[in-house]
Amino acid sequence: MSSFSKLSRSFFIPEIIFPTSTASSSTSPFALCPFFQFPTFIPSMPYKEKETEKLYYSIGEVAKMFNVNASLIRFWEKEFDIIKPQKNRKGNRSFTAADIDNFRRIFHLVKERGYTLQGAKEKLRQNKDEVFNEVDMIASLERVKSFLLELKKSL
Repeated sequence: MSSFSKLSRSFFIPEIIFPTSTASSSTSPFALCPFFQFPTFIPSMPYKEKETEKLYYSIGEVAKMFNVNASLIRFWEKEFDIIKPQKNRKGNRSFTAADIDNFRRIFHLVKERGYTLQGAKEKLRQNKDEVFNEVDMIASLERVKSFLLELKKSL
């Protein structure tokens, strides 16, 4: 007897890997095949869906994130040199996560804080780190707020 047949015999023993059930005595074609028998113990783990983050976003997706028109994104791309999306041969823009973060900072300055475009450019030029930290702090506080509201809802 070859070593392969010994290995295959020990691997396919239904009593060890997949315990036999009452289905093995039935006339089902799957009852004889150990691949279709299920283990008796399945650990119950809470299922939490992972957020998948895309590498590239289209201009329409970015516009939808910030509830603005795509023309505003194209305009700010021309005005602010920190937004540099990749373009394919056709000319379609592909925004990375870094571009979206930069757009979020500009959006914060112009739309939420009321800066003019020139004022936002100067603020970014002078205190870039301060603006980045402020926007990141606001985003983390919003995440904490949503977590606490979710926790309150579950109580």
